[in-house]
Amino acid sequence: MAALSITNASVFGHVRSRNRIPRTRISCVTWDPEGILGPPQTGHIARREFQRKMETDSEAREAFERQLIVEKERRRAARQARVVPDDPAGLTEYFLDTEAREIEFEIARLRPRLNQEFFSHLKFELGQLRFAVSRTKDMEDRLIELEAMQKVLVEGTEAYDKLQGDVITAKESLAKILRSKDVKATILEMVGRNELNRSLLTLLDENIANAIMVDQKEAALYMERVRAAVLKYMTVST
Repeated sequence: MAALSITNASVFGHVRSRNRIPRTRISCVTWDPEGILGPPQTGHIARREFQRKMETDSEAREAFERQLIVEKERRRAARQARVVPDDPAGLTEYFLDTEAREIEFEIARLRPRLNQEFFSHLKFELGQLRFAVSRTKDMEDRLIELEAMQKVLVEGTEAYDKLQGDVITAKESLAKILRSKDVKATILEMVGRNELNRSLLTLLDENIANAIMVDQKEAALYMERVRAAVLKYMTVST
């Protein structure tokens, strides 16, 4: 699943900064926690140099892949160790204590729990803090945290729901393309109905990777051609 774009995910950590780690993204062009690949670089040229190094330096590539495996396992273990409370009050504290970079994962995992009951509890506590006769510094800090968290969770659940809808649409679109006897005509019809999107490309990428993994080279090649056509008409239509 594509990562959710939540730009405020680290905002509500400024008060509880001791419990927060600034949000990071693991990607094939920037993640090098032990510095094996040299100082972090950004930009198109740096990405091309990194890609070239991965293609030509087998030791660096193996070291990078090992780092990814270690980091993935660390995060998986940490996620499994977290205990999710059963009540809205406990869930509020749970999100406040969650690392900013894990917020997207937790929103996806706990989406059914982020319901009217939870947001009503959050709204009630915010009201109590806003209209308190006298507020302490701790209450002010709590109010800032909860307001930021509310914004992040509302935007996050909306983004997640939209993403899920896009995924369903992408699956239907891909099935329609693969069943078609005239792929080009079908794609053009979908362009007219605005049915081509990035989720479809992502789904094609996943299917191509799976086909390659099980050594279905012809299927992979066919879907690569479909992907190229989809990308071409997406570019033209935009």
